[in-house]
Amino acid sequence: MIRPARPGDVPVIHRLIRELAEYEQEPKAVVSTEADLHAALFSAHPAVFAHIAEHTENEGGGTTVAGFALWFRNFSTWTGTHGIYLEDLYVRPELRGRGYGKALLAELAAICVDRGYSRLEWSVLDWNKPAIDFYRSLGAVPMDGWTVFRLTADDLTALGTG
Repeated sequence: MIRPARPGDVPVIHRLIRELAEYEQEPKAVVSTEADLHAALFSAHPAVFAHIAEHTENEGGGTTVAGFALWFRNFSTWTGTHGIYLEDLYVRPELRGRGYGKALLAELAAICVDRGYSRLEWSVLDWNKPAIDFYRSLGAVPMDGWTVFRLTADDLTALGTG
């Protein structure tokens, strides 16, 4: 089952973000707190959204969080429409291969279709072959010729205050 995140999901989403950072070999890069995440997702006018994939543990109906997708709207000046930028997609390793990642992406694609958004985009580390193969199997294509740039820390402050 895929559903929008609720405030009570924040601790598990934050834990999964830390797991994702470890998988991406950047465990110390996560400096956000649960409070930061809660404020971003559940303020009066949130700009960030999340969906949860629930895994049914047994016939009794007990569920756990299998994974999550965290996303925000972007905008294409070329199409004149919004799109979704998928910041994080993560499924717990022991639950991969059961369709949760595809279901999360399908939910975001449905949001795009329902709202008239023209794109669903995300980045993937170039060494993450399992993810790349999975995304290609869905029809996603890499944006060859584009390089992601980022300003952070002192360089961001210098440009912003200089």
